[in-house]
Amino acid sequence: MRIVIATLKSWNLENAAALKQRYMDIHEIKIAAGREELSPSMLREFKPDFIFFPHWSYVIPEEIYESYTCIVFHMTDLPYGRGGSPLQNLIVRGFRRTKVCAIRVQKGFDTGPVYLKKEAGLEGSAEEIFRRISKLVFEEMIPDILEHDIEPMEQTGEPVVFKRRRPEESELCAQQKPEQIYDVIRMLDAEGYPKAFLRWGGYKLVFSQACFDGEKVRAAVEMIREDE
Repeated sequence: MRIVIATLKSWNLENAAALKQRYMDIHEIKIAAGREELSPSMLREFKPDFIFFPHWSYVIPEEIYESYTCIVFHMTDLPYGRGGSPLQNLIVRGFRRTKVCAIRVQKGFDTGPVYLKKEAGLEGSAEEIFRRISKLVFEEMIPDILEHDIEPMEQTGEPVVFKRRRPEESELCAQQKPEQIYDVIRMLDAEGYPKAFLRWGGYKLVFSQACFDGEKVRAAVEMIREDE
């Protein structure tokens, strides 16, 4: 088979390269590291059987998902949690575990039929969580789809839709409990995400590497002048 993996983030690109090596004698795999590499002309020439989208942040054009079998990976137990910022929305709601769904792309965000679901924990920083889920996707879920004739099933149940979080929602406040502060810092601590912050005088204090002992939160802080 011919397969395209369209993905972002360093850990996904590393795992995509490992998957390509794993199947080098079985499937022809092309990695598209961003929108500009996922061009209609490339797809017409390559003619993929599957296009996988692990941790893809862009809208997939209709001309692509109508022409090819496109599969995205969403980290909620669909139809609960359709929409944006799934990790952050799960953590602020108190979830400690979730399910990662492989779904067929169709019109409407995260509405397509589900190929399979796998359980995943939500402990640690956002980047640690994303790295664990990336390994789950590339080492288990994509191979399951490639090696078994899985028929996707329509989603059942009442949909719950998440709103994409805005950068200004990353600001900490005095009313939050220590465990809430810890959750906000860790859930934003990943490559490409707007980290948790506080404003202090003319500075913006940006937090990462949080730990919580049940009473106190410790974290690394970077002081940035607001006028920079």
